[in-house]
Amino acid sequence: MAHLTMDQLVAGQDAVVDSPADNGTLELLVARPGVDQRDVLDSGELVVGEGLAGDNYVERGNPRAADGNADPEAQLNVMNSRAIDLVADGDRERWPLAGDQLFVDLDLSVANLPTGTRLAIGTAVIEVSAKPHTGCAKFAKRFGLDAAKWANSDPERRYRGINAIVVEGGSLKPGDTITKLG
Repeated sequence: MAHLTMDQLVAGQDAVVDSPADNGTLELLVARPGVDQRDVLDSGELVVGEGLAGDNYVERGNPRAADGNADPEAQLNVMNSRAIDLVADGDRERWPLAGDQLFVDLDLSVANLPTGTRLAIGTAVIEVSAKPHTGCAKFAKRFGLDAAKWANSDPERRYRGINAIVVEGGSLKPGDTITKLG
């Protein structure tokens, strides 16, 4: 499959920048039960300390951590739905390949969602963590090197997305409104 070029990605980024600052929408919910496995969910449960129920976040751990345990600041990977739609060239079936659990129509920029910002989604509450969410080799393989470079090109815009932690467990489903708290 052909991937978009940097010029095509830059030409399409205005749509991403125009995402709502508040009252966004959860567009897609994806669990990763195993390596390279994706389950698109009609609904899900967020669990404090564990992230999305049915996802392999805890089991996978973090090979870069001294103890191998999962990074507590990366329970959830959240990507802007307009950004993934751009890099997937409009093919929604390819969105889960990005490896994120939540795809949202919401401005994820540092200016809009600084570290510590809390978001209500469904009956759950998540918090933006300080850990940057960056494109990895798998992202580049699936969407192209230009997509990975573009996704990481502006740390303030956070095209690749954010990491978050669950601060209040609860249920959520695509279509739920996302609201900034406090």
